[in-house]
Amino acid sequence: MTVRVLVVDDQEIVRTALRLVIDRREGLSVVGEAADGEQAVAQAVALCPDVVLMDVRMPGTTGVEATRRIVRDWPGPGPAPRVLVLTTFDLDEYVHAALRAGAVGFLLKNSRPEQLAEALRMAADGETVLAPTVTRRLVDTVTALPAALLPTAPTPAPAPLDGTLTEREIQVLVLVARGLSNARIAADLGLSEATVKSRVNRILTRLGLENRVQAALYAHRTGLA
Repeated sequence: MTVRVLVVDDQEIVRTALRLVIDRREGLSVVGEAADGEQAVAQAVALCPDVVLMDVRMPGTTGVEATRRIVRDWPGPGPAPRVLVLTTFDLDEYVHAALRAGAVGFLLKNSRPEQLAEALRMAADGETVLAPTVTRRLVDTVTALPAALLPTAPTPAPAPLDGTLTEREIQVLVLVARGLSNARIAADLGLSEATVKSRVNRILTRLGLENRVQAALYAHRTGLA
């Protein structure tokens, strides 16, 4: 099934370049473009893409506000599109704001075309996608917090490693904690991307976790990474 993508960026040259990169990848297709947040919301409603590739800093309505309106206040038919933020600015305030607004991921514009393509596919599947540097910083930030400041939601108890996860699943979990993509994990372990994706989903299910960020935190808190 083709993943339909709406590209949002205030620079036409960037939109053109992204269209060229995305349309050349199998299973991906750009169905529309928008130059600001207002256009992004309108185009998302009109086109109902699977993923909105969203810039953060734009004149008028920002990418963060547009993300909130698309995800939290979705006015269109059917389920809301997934929003994957793509930006030059590797700043914590943008990461936190985008994720709070409902984005499923945060990627940098210096990412390789293969990383972007994989991120779009993962976003379409509802998976959390974060640039490796962002994942590491989020993990470092949370693990450095005093216990009293940690979220009140219970943290999953450490799973017994003699049965809950296989040795290979532990290897995959450690690489997820390092912020590696499925493609990188597959290359490092000599597996197919489909196999890695299946193992990641199995790990999340077995540990009662929702996404890769929680998996990374789990690995650090239990001493695996």
